[in-house]
Amino acid sequence: MIDILRSEWTKIRSVRSTVWTLAATVGLMVGLSALLSFSVKNVADGPVPGLQAIAASLQGIMFAQVAIATLGVLVISSEYRTGGIRTSLMSVPRRMRLLTGKLVVFGATSLVVSALASAAALGVGVAFTQPPALELGEVVRALVGASLYLTACGLFGLGLGTLVRHTPGAIVAAIALMLVLPQVVNQLPGQWGRLVAEHFTTNAGLLLVVGEGSDSLSPWGGFGVYLAWVAVATIAGAVLMQRRDA
Repeated sequence: MIDILRSEWTKIRSVRSTVWTLAATVGLMVGLSALLSFSVKNVADGPVPGLQAIAASLQGIMFAQVAIATLGVLVISSEYRTGGIRTSLMSVPRRMRLLTGKLVVFGATSLVVSALASAAALGVGVAFTQPPALELGEVVRALVGASLYLTACGLFGLGLGTLVRHTPGAIVAAIALMLVLPQVVNQLPGQWGRLVAEHFTTNAGLLLVVGEGSDSLSPWGGFGVYLAWVAVATIAGAVLMQRRDA
């Protein structure tokens, strides 16, 4: 397994798509943090509260999640596109070991980059808004929540890439499930509609970032629901990877 992890690390660090998508993730987090925090500071009548400053700092996560999910898709779909997956499977005939290696290496890389991007976004946002007081617990919660959420989004993209195997199709599916459909289900009427919306992909996952629960989910409960979505996509992709030809 160590050799598989080394191989996957070599693959992920030696292609340009990794650099560009990770740079886009960091750039969106920090750039939108600066823009929105500057706007919040300008329109505020007085000092910006600490929680509002933190929230403005992390607004870029809505777009950064797409960038890191795209990288998750490319981690496996690019091998299908180029035919490199055949070489990988000849080297590692046990397909689940190969997929596990990809999940571990990409998950660790995503977590490190997400933590750095979140910390930079919070630092820039606080520098612009200059709140009179910040609770350390809230800062740590926001940093941990944003880091874990972005990592989960990347793994969601990897699961969808394994399932679809086609780069544009998997990216479109990721955008639909993470950005478009969550807004659509928010418009569903009645109690059942609200329940569906609260448990739908990023609607649930973002509860950990904002630090507020919904009517039926706590922040960690919402993140658990989002991880269940990620697990379903990954398991479905793993089953098809095991059954389909390369």
